[in-house]
Amino acid sequence: MEHSGPPKGLVSYLVLELLEEKPRYGYEILKEIEAISGGHWEPSYGSVYPVLYKFEEEGWAERIEREDEPDRKYFRLTEDGEAELADRREESAGKAHDFADTILGFYHVYVALATDDRFSVPCEPDAWCYDDTFSAWMIEQMIRHHERDFGEFERIEATPEAFYETHGVDAEE
Repeated sequence: MEHSGPPKGLVSYLVLELLEEKPRYGYEILKEIEAISGGHWEPSYGSVYPVLYKFEEEGWAERIEREDEPDRKYFRLTEDGEAELADRREESAGKAHDFADTILGFYHVYVALATDDRFSVPCEPDAWCYDDTFSAWMIEQMIRHHERDFGEFERIEATPEAFYETHGVDAEE
């Protein structure tokens, strides 16, 4: 696993997509990303605002004034920003493996905290625990989201190697 968090460039890509939809201000972008993540992730101010300022500097976004909210810094995508977004879409297409790697990596750490004898994390009363019950709940939620978004979940019996071969992808991408 090479990633310690979301794939590189994810925040920039999401900001471009959200600005294409409509002009927005920084906090609105933070909240929209939080909503997209189902409330499980909100990037920091320190990751969104520098992106907006960089986009402005590069000519990909421009500030606009709104009479109804004169104190907010709204940004909208420029034509150059639309071209950058097209490039970022292509770039993001190749990062699905990075996403899966990050998600599975953090899940493995969760399980290690529950099962590896080197760790001894207590289970607090009335709180989340590192155990099989909470692990199963997380997996259940993933399955429910899969079924909501893609349809009925079907188990895949193939080994990772067989899956990669069937789908023509490199396991080391």
